Amino acid sequence: MANRAELVEAALEMMPEGVALVDANYQVAFWNQAACAITGYAAMGLIGRPAPDGLKTLLEGSVAESGCTFLAHVLHPMGHDVITMARLLVLRDDLGGRIGAAVVFHPAEGLDALPNGVTGEDGDVAKSQEDLKDRLDSLYTDLLQGGPSFGVQWITVDQAHELRKTHGAGACEAMLKKVEQALNQGLRPGEHIGRWGEDEFLVISHERTAAMLASHAQALAGLARTADFRWWGDRVSLTVSIGAAQSRCECSLADLLERAKAAMLSSYQTGGNRITPAPEGDACSPS
Repeated sequence: MANRAELVEAALEMMPEGVALVDANYQVAFWNQAACAITGYAAMGLIGRPAPDGLKTLLEGSVAESGCTFLAHVLHPMGHDVITMARLLVLRDDLGGRIGAAVVFHPAEGLDALPNGVTGEDGDVAKSQEDLKDRLDSLYTDLLQGGPSFGVQWITVDQAHELRKTHGAGACEAMLKKVEQALNQGLRPGEHIGRWGEDEFLVISHERTAAMLASHAQALAGLARTADFRWWGDRVSLTVSIGAAQSRCECSLADLLERAKAAMLSSYQTGGNRITPAPEGDACSPS
């Protein structure tokens, strides 16, 4: 039987709000998955260390009053501002001495975060998102310094929701692995693919134009249709919906992903099994 500490930790991991525990010296002792998703900071880089500058207003910004609620600005590792609504609780020992603090927080309205899919409880998906975000940040920095354009393809498997509902999460995960293997066959050297949400993938491409990116997406969609997925002897035909967006130095990285997501949703909502390029003339938020 799990001990009390394990039960408490499991419960905190399940919370939809970010939860952080810091000791008296503001070293991070606990950081749940929601905290990672909201702020972009992974637990492995925080536990046992002092709060980084980007998190200080959240973890150290209001320590005097237990129970107070406050707005905290977090500097996301990718450079944009994340506004959170936080509540702080001072933790004390039996003699009343301060031993640390707990901070529970969630995105405030109007949060300007990089859009991504829902990670659920799958740690592999969260790790994949972090790896892709690191790569995107590097490419975007290069773009602003005069480097080459790049593109993203936001991909969802049209049959995933129904398969998850009728055959369970195990069947859906097996199917997604088959699709990823098929998509990998179409990647060019230096391109990256990873899980971007529960039923979604993101491909980072090195195409120089939107037309070339759309052509590449067509090829990947064809490969997805060849994925030989069988469940209990029945072959399941698979298709994907793709939104493709090309980077622009005058637009933010968050805008690039929003345009790819909107294009993917357009593909999916109009019947699936299609590719939608994001309009190049769309307005965007300045970088």
